[in-house]
Amino acid sequence: MTDHTTGSLRTAHTYQLSEAALGEIRALLDAAFDGDFDDDDWSHGLGGVHAFIRDRDGLAAHGSVIMRRVVHGGRSYRVGYLEAVAVRADRRRQGLGGRVTGALERVIDGAYELGALSASDDGAELYRSRGWRPWRGRVEVLSPGGVVRLPGEEDSTFLRQPPGRPLPDPAAAALLFDWRDGDVL
Repeated sequence: MTDHTTGSLRTAHTYQLSEAALGEIRALLDAAFDGDFDDDDWSHGLGGVHAFIRDRDGLAAHGSVIMRRVVHGGRSYRVGYLEAVAVRADRRRQGLGGRVTGALERVIDGAYELGALSASDDGAELYRSRGWRPWRGRVEVLSPGGVVRLPGEEDSTFLRQPPGRPLPDPAAAALLFDWRDGDVL
């Protein structure tokens, strides 16, 4: 077994990262998602704040939070959307994903009205354990052709409630996300 140091957690905006650092992040994501991470997925994780951990073997964990707009009940919310969370295979189940997520939650709590994400089956328990709440209502997207329901996202969408801010009521209306290429959520 390799002796890893815990690794220090850093945060930086996309513009502060060098091409080499961005390349290292992309390589981690490509490996972590076993080839199921494309250029649109990469684009979705850029333009916001990145949290990452390096150990003596290189980049061990990463995540980012970007801004999205979500309409609910006639109101537009500024949402911190969690993206591109991954941990190197040899460092999984050691708390690194939680450390990265914690740093991004602090950004969400300080800068956004809500947090949101679409969790994989493997990642859902991490988010539940950190207080993210499954959305129990409809999920839609404002596509170039109009509003489209995304029933496949209704079981994987989670929200975070920053302190002092109410969560939208799933019985009142759908969450209507802004459009983007590739996987919308």
